[in-house]
Amino acid sequence: MSIYATLWTLKFPHQGRAHLDCDWVRVRAQGVPSHIGSPTPSLGYEDGDPYGAFLPPPLETNKHGEHEFMRAVVFVTEQTSKGTERSPQEYADPLLVRTGEAYARLTFEELHRHLCDALRDYEPQRHSRD
Repeated sequence: MSIYATLWTLKFPHQGRAHLDCDWVRVRAQGVPSHIGSPTPSLGYEDGDPYGAFLPPPLETNKHGEHEFMRAVVFVTEQTSKGTERSPQEYADPLLVRTGEAYARLTFEELHRHLCDALRDYEPQRHSRD
């Protein structure tokens, strides 16, 4: 089972700059719900947060695992591989990782700029889980 929930998928210019005849890449926003890794008692993470090495800090939630914000939003392309030696849930080379609160406060214009900037420098790496 995945810790991610797909929020949306949009096409962006492959190299972060739109021009005539440019290639396009799908960018997907993967939300991590607030209860994932939460230290709140009875949510199943009493022994610690197994995702802390690659996600922003976990959130204190109410007893139902709810919080105003998601824990994180991870932005990936269709070439981004999932699963590393550290965790099968970790994306190997995400474009961006933001806290749920930071994501909620971004305007679309800001998010678009951040993603295009990231795409200009993006070279997906293939990682094997062998």
